[in-house]
Amino acid sequence: MSEQKLAAHVRTEFGKGSARQARRANMIPAVVYGHGADPIHVLLPAKATTLAVRTPNALLTLDINGEDHLALVKDIQRNQLKRIVEHLDLLTVRRGEKVQVDVAIHVEGEAASGVVPNLEANTVLVEAEATHLPETLTVSIEGREVGQHVLASDIVLPEGVTLLIEADTLIVNVAAEEEQDLGETPETDADVEGTSEGATAADADADTVVTDADEQ
Repeated sequence: MSEQKLAAHVRTEFGKGSARQARRANMIPAVVYGHGADPIHVLLPAKATTLAVRTPNALLTLDINGEDHLALVKDIQRNQLKRIVEHLDLLTVRRGEKVQVDVAIHVEGEAASGVVPNLEANTVLVEAEATHLPETLTVSIEGREVGQHVLASDIVLPEGVTLLIEADTLIVNVAAEEEQDLGETPETDADVEGTSEGATAADADADTVVTDADEQ
């Protein structure tokens, strides 16, 4: 995982008003905490920060008053309507330190015909060095038949990454494709009318035969 370096400015004013003012100035409020140190409240450049945190478990190097601070993104608060980043919680980490994070599952391959794969676990909890966190973990469903589910034990882990969930945890459920029961075709008015007309025509023919016989 590549590190993103950002210039951070120590925040001295607090409250909703100052936060809105910071955002109007294209800055994002954030708090850096961890390792028993006092939290550091900072402002980060909006554009560069938004690009950096697109990567899950993004690792940031913050330049705070000329001193580098290595931090992981722990929480992102976004505006529900505009979807812009409004605040970040950042966890201080050290190089070589192991941390626990949720990593997204990526499914690749094509299952056998008539099979429907359902992703049951979008993420899995792992432990790895803070500077070597995987962005995603890939599982393959290539050629899998019904019942050949993907379990946590099937995940191929990069070196130095440890899975922190049970090995038999269901990741992808490989099930049979359900056939839609359309039921019996309902009788339409046209069918009823057709039957009635046919019966009327037959009755008319019968009446004609009887009449002809009487005339003879």
